[in-house]
Amino acid sequence: MSRLLKMNDRTKTDQLLEEIADYVLTKEITGEEAFQTARYVLLDTLGCGILALSYPECTKLLGPIVPGTVVPNGSRVPGTAYVLDPVRGAFNIGCMIRWLDYNDTWLAAEWGHPSDNLGGILAVADYVSRVRLAEGKEPLVVRDVLEMMVKAHEIQGVLALENSLNRVGLDHVLFVKIATTAVVTKLLGGGREEIINALSNAWIDNSSLRTYRHAPNTGSRKSWAAGDATSRGVHLALMALKGEMGYPSALSAPGWGFQDVLFNKKELKLARPLDSYVMEHVLFKVSYPAEFHAQTAAECAVTLHPQVIDRLEEIDSITITTHESAIRIIDKVGPLHNPADRDHCLQYITAIALLKGTITAEHYEDETASDSRIDSLRAKMKVIENKQYTYDYLDPNKRSIANALQIHFKDGTKTENVECEYPLGHRFRRQEAIPKIEEKFSDTLRTHFPAGQQRKIEQVCFDHEQLGQMRVNEFMNLFLIG
Repeated sequence: MSRLLKMNDRTKTDQLLEEIADYVLTKEITGEEAFQTARYVLLDTLGCGILALSYPECTKLLGPIVPGTVVPNGSRVPGTAYVLDPVRGAFNIGCMIRWLDYNDTWLAAEWGHPSDNLGGILAVADYVSRVRLAEGKEPLVVRDVLEMMVKAHEIQGVLALENSLNRVGLDHVLFVKIATTAVVTKLLGGGREEIINALSNAWIDNSSLRTYRHAPNTGSRKSWAAGDATSRGVHLALMALKGEMGYPSALSAPGWGFQDVLFNKKELKLARPLDSYVMEHVLFKVSYPAEFHAQTAAECAVTLHPQVIDRLEEIDSITITTHESAIRIIDKVGPLHNPADRDHCLQYITAIALLKGTITAEHYEDETASDSRIDSLRAKMKVIENKQYTYDYLDPNKRSIANALQIHFKDGTKTENVECEYPLGHRFRRQEAIPKIEEKFSDTLRTHFPAGQQRKIEQVCFDHEQLGQMRVNEFMNLFLIG
């Protein structure tokens, strides 16, 4: 009996839960680079979401669960007329901003898109602001959103540095759920206890398998999985604010905790102190809507396009030199069954860039994919690893995403071996990328909004100080349709 009682003694709270909670509550973000970068992430992410509204496969998933539902003080969904509860609002925003996979990325032991947390952050910030206004209080401002973006990026990204979910078959959206849960609990007014309780429930939750990201099951769930994760974070935060209990050793409990059950009994750890490192080093997907490990391959192929487009029948072989992560994730041979399959195929992306001299989201649709030249080029491709590329990919001072491409012709001639280590959007090319990020944002607004509304959005969004001080509810109103 005494042994059983001892086994049931409450344990101390897992240190990781405490570190995340204390960071969210007390860490002051002072680096202006982080806030400036967060603004570009906000623009790029919303722009990506607006562009996705042109795709019926995305929009069919949006709106309230019950058609016609309107929520008092509800969250607005940019580019639509929807007014939703913050949980459903988070799913809607999270779904649309991830649908085309065309904004920021973080590459480490675990991959992912820290901007996915914006679904929960924006929905909750808008909801909280409207509730505060209804109560005669001051709403949140966009700088509050930017701060929570920095912190969500940091939580997800630092967890990803050395804790590989993909190695145990789990999907990176778990880290989205963790990061969203932490920051939106704070936005909702939660304290240390509520944040820890909500976080513990997020870790205990079932964790998505990566099944839908890989052959033979690659499918559209990869486009709404992050929306699901960020909305779940909002749900758990709201429960914590109502006093729902937490589980102190959710990670470390012998036999039943996350680490023993789902992480091969390895200890989760933070590779560095939580600050603003991830936001400052995040990758922007500026040039092409393609899986990030293929971005530099696409740049190489676009460079070679003029040299090969008139010699396609003369090509004998194509050598793609890459890094281990690209081989593990997007090296695919055989049939590709849908757009989600194609935009995660290194060979398909390279073939499109060689043929078209660019890549757009439409190039993953069936009409383009029916071009027999694509599979003909894919069949000639050989993918090999460069160990130095793999090493530099993991080097915290480089974090390169290198690819090289060379075309060999039947007459024995060949192109130069075109190499690209850092894609446009890498921190080492940030200044080169910023004008193109703004141009990309304007281009995506043009697909959905009247010219006058577009100008109003740009006037605010391109002014860092004005945007930071703008009320969140007013910011969200800029994007309303209908």
